[in-house]
This record gives sequence, structure tokens and C-alpha cells, in this order.
Amino acid sequence: MQNLIARLPLSVIPNPTPTVPEQAKGLLTVLNWASGIGLVLGVLGVIIVGIGMVIQLSRGNGGEHLGKLGWVLGGCIIITGASGIVRAFA
Repeated sequence: MQNLIARLPLSVIPNPTPTVPEQAKGLLTVLNWASGIGLVLGVLGVIIVGIGMVIQLSRGNGGEHLGKLGWVLGGCIIITGASGIVRAFA
């Protein structure tokens, strides 16, 4: 069986190139805007958590904000990897 597969010419294996239909251009614009806004808000969230950490550190309990930082960074990772996540399940 393995020899039969190895003898097949490569031209038999299709290699499709995905194209976006004209009707989906507006949707892609909205998705690009949403992704950009989400990343800007993620950076803003990291800055806010950092400010909170500095304030809490001066009061003596700065470690409480590390959990919030983890959630913000996790959200940024999900936003940036959203297309890959969808492709994995599609």
C-alpha cells in the first residue's frame, strides 16, 4: 500500500487556493476593525494592570494584580490567534 501511494504523481493531489468572495469584503473589514480595537484595548489593559501593580506595591501587596495580568495577556493571545483557532475547528 505504501509503495502504491509513493508512486502516485504529485499532480493528483489538489492544492486549492482560497479566495474571498466579493460579498465578504465588508465582513472582513469589520473583523479587521474588531481585531485592531481588541488589541488596542488589550494593550490599554496591560497598562492599567501595570499601574495598579505599582500602586499596590507601594502599599505592600503588589502580587494581587498578577492574576489580572494573566487574564489580560490571555485575552490578547486569544484575539491575535482567533483566526488560527477558528481554522483548527473548521
